[in-house]
Amino acid sequence: MVPLFYHADIKTAQQVLSACYRGGARLLEFTNRGDFAHEVFGELNKYCVKELPGMIMGVGSVTDAGTAALYLQLGANFIVTPVFRQDIAIVCNRKKVLFSPGCGSLTEIARAEEMGVEIVKLFPGSTYGPGFIKAVLGPQPWTSIMPTGGVSPDYDNLKKWFDAGAYCVGMGSQLMTKDAEGNFDLEKIEQLTKQALEDIKTIRQSKK
Repeated sequence: MVPLFYHADIKTAQQVLSACYRGGARLLEFTNRGDFAHEVFGELNKYCVKELPGMIMGVGSVTDAGTAALYLQLGANFIVTPVFRQDIAIVCNRKKVLFSPGCGSLTEIARAEEMGVEIVKLFPGSTYGPGFIKAVLGPQPWTSIMPTGGVSPDYDNLKKWFDAGAYCVGMGSQLMTKDAEGNFDLEKIEQLTKQALEDIKTIRQSKK
């Protein structure tokens, strides 16, 4: 499971990141969605090195090669995009960094794999649904797909995606819950992360 998150305030971002870490997450996609987002990411990555050993930070919502290169300079370990772009693939491949582009057709997926993509992002997952993954894996059983959008931490939702053949899942707003005052509920985020990871493990073991 890859939690997705963005916040402009560094302290708040550190708190949410730490909650995911305590829940067992060791990957986090920081979404590039605000002014100076790269500065926040740079500080978060340094925070991980110092305080959260083993946490792997990547960046999402990247739409051009220049932005990808900027985040790679700040230590991004993977790049996720809403669409497939060959220029971003080249930048990532040059440094042997994982690139996961958003694809919505078998043709796009095949083209992405030709450019070295190992894990394809299915976005928006809520539009395509688990059936899309199952259909793609028929002619292409080697394809690894990560649905994002429409994925929630409840067991039944996760089971639908993994039963269809999802390689992993990306989860944003459904995981990053807030309290009645509009503040991030850090304890619940930690609990949801832990439970989701346990459920995914159980679902995968049942398929063996």
